[in-house]
Amino acid sequence: MTRDVEEHAQFETSAQVDPPSANERPLRATADAEVLDEVAQRVLWLATSIIDAANRGRENPDGIKVGGHQSSSASMVGIMTALYLTELTGRDRVSVKPHASPVLHALNYLLGDLEEKWLTTLRARGGLQPYPSRTKDPDTVDFSTGSVGIGATAPLWAALSHRHLADRFPATTPEAGRFISLLGDAELDEGAVWEAIIDPEVRGLGNVLWVVDLNRQSLDRVIPDVQIRRLQGMFGAADWQVLTVKWGRRLRELFARDGGELLERRMDQMPNGEYQRLLRSHPGEVRERILAGVGEDAEALAQLLAPLSDADLAEAVRDLGGHDLGRLTETFGEVSKDRPTVIFAYTIKGRGLATEGHPGNHAAQLTEDQMQDLAEASGMTLDDPWHRFAPDSAAGQLVAAAAQRLHREPVTDQPVPQVPAELGWSPKAVTSTQTQLGRLLSDMVRAAPQVAAHVATVSPDVATSTNLGGWINKSGVWSIAGRHDWFADDRERMLRWQEGRRGRHIELGIAEVNLVSLAGELGSLGQRWGRPLIPIGVLYDPFINRALEPWTFSLYAGGRSIIVGTPSGVTLAPEGGAHQSFNTPSATLEVPGLTSWEPAFAQDLEWTMLEAMRRLHLPESDGGEAAYFRLSTRPIEQSLAGVPDDPLLRERRRRQVVAGGYRMSEQPAAQDEVTLVGAGAIMPEVLRAAERLREMGVSAGVVCLTSPSRVFRSLQDRGRVAESRRSAIVDELFPAQAPAPLVTVLDGHPHTLAFLAGARGDRTRNLGVTEFGQASSMTQAHRIHGIDVESVVSAALDLTGRG
Repeated sequence: MTRDVEEHAQFETSAQVDPPSANERPLRATADAEVLDEVAQRVLWLATSIIDAANRGRENPDGIKVGGHQSSSASMVGIMTALYLTELTGRDRVSVKPHASPVLHALNYLLGDLEEKWLTTLRARGGLQPYPSRTKDPDTVDFSTGSVGIGATAPLWAALSHRHLADRFPATTPEAGRFISLLGDAELDEGAVWEAIIDPEVRGLGNVLWVVDLNRQSLDRVIPDVQIRRLQGMFGAADWQVLTVKWGRRLRELFARDGGELLERRMDQMPNGEYQRLLRSHPGEVRERILAGVGEDAEALAQLLAPLSDADLAEAVRDLGGHDLGRLTETFGEVSKDRPTVIFAYTIKGRGLATEGHPGNHAAQLTEDQMQDLAEASGMTLDDPWHRFAPDSAAGQLVAAAAQRLHREPVTDQPVPQVPAELGWSPKAVTSTQTQLGRLLSDMVRAAPQVAAHVATVSPDVATSTNLGGWINKSGVWSIAGRHDWFADDRERMLRWQEGRRGRHIELGIAEVNLVSLAGELGSLGQRWGRPLIPIGVLYDPFINRALEPWTFSLYAGGRSIIVGTPSGVTLAPEGGAHQSFNTPSATLEVPGLTSWEPAFAQDLEWTMLEAMRRLHLPESDGGEAAYFRLSTRPIEQSLAGVPDDPLLRERRRRQVVAGGYRMSEQPAAQDEVTLVGAGAIMPEVLRAAERLREMGVSAGVVCLTSPSRVFRSLQDRGRVAESRRSAIVDELFPAQAPAPLVTVLDGHPHTLAFLAGARGDRTRNLGVTEFGQASSMTQAHRIHGIDVESVVSAALDLTGRG
């Protein structure tokens, strides 16, 4: 078979070497085209019936539309049937476009991976999810999708993560097959897609395959111009193999006849809107519509079409490659082993349904009469919609063979390294939490080498500016290809940027979405392959907003990671408003399954980071969670922390730190006339304000929060002792028997700590950053935003009536 478009030139194969046998393909299953079509028709029926049962077949006391996507599913039926029945093995992992989840469940049902009882539960509580969910669906789902574009790129990062794992632990990492994305053409509008495909490391993934369902419709409209050649060129420029499956065999046979080039040119040049209108025309109108756009060649084209009846011609123009299962199977056989591949498969949205090709079919549901017609076409009935193929039938045997090929042996879980409570070294006298991050990772190589061996750091080109240089010097940079370090002999160079297959740091291009997506897949390695890693991603704190949605989605999908945002706040004064952050403490506090930390002191960072590593791979029932750290470049005198020397008191302090906060003032809480509460790099101002107040005769207590989110959860859990897994830290920090007005201070939005007013019902003033910043000195920035010492003192005096 010849390609519809030319492949782009191969690049250096030295950069494309895969792990041994990772790209070896099993013998491709052979199947009679009629049998494959029979299975595809049954899959179409089942997928459509799953949605129908959720809408017409279930009581709906709320009166709220249940929904589903029958037409979007229909366009994927041929692609997925050909892929699952003839191509996939148990080593492959597949991401299915969100709106095709019923097709996935239909296939899993036929393959014996889903019980019949689930088929009527789409979009019901505890049932089949609206979009594929790895953690919530009852059948095999390799990737959660639903956040458009993020599910499509996930297999890229899963492939990269597996390759990284195999390089570091070759003896215990199971082999992987292909990592496949099935995505809709509208998903190519997402910037995350292009950020992912152009990353330099991706070009070396020969076991990545994308199949684009090119149905040329989005939710609201027929897409005016898919610009297919432009898309092909963009993938090709990123060193992807590009294949296109445009026309089915029936049309291709017409094209091969005398005069067939006229029809091919007419079909190729037909705008998307006109083609979609052709699909909705009465068969008696199709010939006239085709000839109307030809001009002087109309007579010759009419002679070519003359032997075809109106019905045959109407069916012929629907013959697209994405519905030709034999053609798809052949194309799968042409996929490269040396680089990632994209297949553009032309399809019709709603193919085989009464809504076929209609511009408003996205959420359309078939009527009962239309379902009855589909049942007759599928050899099924509305009364018995779920029966499988007979085991001794050709279709039943084909499905059984695929089920056997897709069987997966359970992975062997490798033990998670025990993370120590602390590393045993004292921080420098004056340092920042950002500097301490780099030192902590470097110290871990000596103090806890087994833990360090499982750490994988990731950065979007900010590794050195976030202080990972020492860690990189000790651990190396991981790269599929490996590159020569031309500066290795430069004596003035502090950073040894040695790239190879055993490095522990992964450097990406400047794309925060790629960072958190890769971190999520690195965090899923234990679930997928039995060997957990500890992914730590670093980025500038204000840019977590850019990456928050994909990171949140990866947490929903079960891929936990630790992300560090540094530097942060208006304390980064000379950098100006572009790099000064304010809402990140509040935004990250609100994400489920995530604890946000903002330690002020180096020792606090060590304790909390080790705690976050320990919890990363625990079951959710045991407190397993992801973590976000907001760090600062501000050097702070570490003696201000007042870490006790006594081992018992030191351990007590550590427990408070990891619980969310601790009291810094020596006086008991009962003596507070006002309590100053701070977090992060603003603590020196808080402590100086307390001292000023004492000089004025106002007794001020000080609470240092390391994790506002943990304290918030503690407050939420109050009164639910029997169910709570949280610390009672809020009651320890703010005892009910010792009420006092609160002044909260944060180099971030004051909303973050406003909840503390509910701890005891205290009068509260919340100080923080509510305006965009500007370049200035740190002292000026704190004064501009009202988080300087004078502002804290004034707020305390106002609350105590001592002004």
